[in-house]
Amino acid sequence: MAVNVAWRQSVALTGTVVKYLAVAMVVPLVVGLVYGDDVVVFLISMGVAVTLGLALEQAGEVGDLGPREALLFVSLSWLVVPLVGMVPYLVAGTGTIANPVNALFESMSGFTTTGATVLGEISIDRHSHAVLIWRQLSQWLGGMGIIVLMVAIFPEVAVNGAQLIESEAPGPELQRLTPRIAETARLLWLFYLGFTVLYVLILVGLHYAELAPNMGVYNAVAHGFTTLPTGGFSPEADSIAAFSPAVQWVVIPFMIVAGTNFALFYYLLQREYGSFFENREFQAYIGANVLVTLVLFVLLYLGSAPTLELGGQTEGALENSLRQAAFQVASLLNSTGYATSDFAQWETTTQVVLLFAMFIGGSAGSTGGGVKVVRWLVVLKSIRRQLFTSAHPNAVKPVRLGGFVIDEEVIKAIYGFTLLYLLVFGVAAVFIALDAGRVGMELSTLEAVSASLATIGNIGPGFGLLGPFGSYLAFPDSSKLLMTFLMWIGRLEIIPVMVLFSGAFWRR
Repeated sequence: MAVNVAWRQSVALTGTVVKYLAVAMVVPLVVGLVYGDDVVVFLISMGVAVTLGLALEQAGEVGDLGPREALLFVSLSWLVVPLVGMVPYLVAGTGTIANPVNALFESMSGFTTTGATVLGEISIDRHSHAVLIWRQLSQWLGGMGIIVLMVAIFPEVAVNGAQLIESEAPGPELQRLTPRIAETARLLWLFYLGFTVLYVLILVGLHYAELAPNMGVYNAVAHGFTTLPTGGFSPEADSIAAFSPAVQWVVIPFMIVAGTNFALFYYLLQREYGSFFENREFQAYIGANVLVTLVLFVLLYLGSAPTLELGGQTEGALENSLRQAAFQVASLLNSTGYATSDFAQWETTTQVVLLFAMFIGGSAGSTGGGVKVVRWLVVLKSIRRQLFTSAHPNAVKPVRLGGFVIDEEVIKAIYGFTLLYLLVFGVAAVFIALDAGRVGMELSTLEAVSASLATIGNIGPGFGLLGPFGSYLAFPDSSKLLMTFLMWIGRLEIIPVMVLFSGAFWRR
């Protein structure tokens, strides 16, 4: 087999990404200086990042990337960055993430914005402010995309920007906002940064208005790093349940914004309001949020959730039922993974509603995970087309979305991705269940299914012991490594990674 992939170019650019990861570590370094903890940890970690980055650059060679090299670079970067990102956890040597497998799991979960964790309530409290802010920051870096950021900043990466963003960005298509792809990348990151800053300022304002007593500047910034990327990590063991209802109501719209195609906000700046509000995917995304919230609200109001220490009574409580329903749906539908109530203890009916929400996903071009709303729209419209043509064999009926005809190749690609997603999800769920049985771990079918779905969909929490206040710590290392793999391929929408394992990728 003749190898015809210029892998050295991919390796060199991966080294550039890793090298500049040390710049991001300045944030936890500063936090460490402020709070007087783990400064040396991040000095060492920065040294590791720079050294490894330079070594990879020397091992590779500078050059333009073809389509296959772009796939290799993106997949390799999203594997190596979490490997470097786990270094602070190992150097700090504190708690459950001092274990290499756990550290890799936590780091991959962070950068892929999954939000699954091996930390428990006691373990979180043991970590320094610096380590926890790095855990939060990893999600913010991964939310809009590490490669998108590199395209926005560095000319050597921007040369192949279109191919790279198409490989990394969530969704079936790249929406250019300007003729130059680097300008598009900068605009996306500016929207992302702008919403993050606005969100943090509002949270800090609530604190000083005495509507959020424990939402200080540190917590506001920490949650700003994980809400807009739909990450879900929190330095608080009780997640958003640790904060007042005022905070919870503020978080909801920002989670919904995070699941919206960020390219649409460009139309708002251009005052093209029709292009924003008439976008079919946006309409479906908002509609799904509203519909599922109403269903869950009715169930909670009628008493489908017990009175819990976290979340409080919902039966007959109008405001709390609506807030709990709106929050959980906004969080799980776009894969954020925050929680204000332990829905793992709710009745089966309400859990099924939330499981349905998990399958929907955010919008293409958002930071949300899952299958994506636009794909489900195309699948449903193509099914309707198939029913019509079965009754009218001679009819020619293209699939349209928002007045545009969807190319048949795009429809095939969407079906291919959706089926592959469901296949990998199903096989992984079976393996997780069998692996748990191998070590004598009691795991229900729902827990195994939710573990697979929560990691490949970059959602985070599941059901049972994987509930919003639970942990993945009890799983054997083999299952954690599998779920780490699922998070990796799920963030890149499976195909860019899976294609690397095919012989056709490497042949001339």
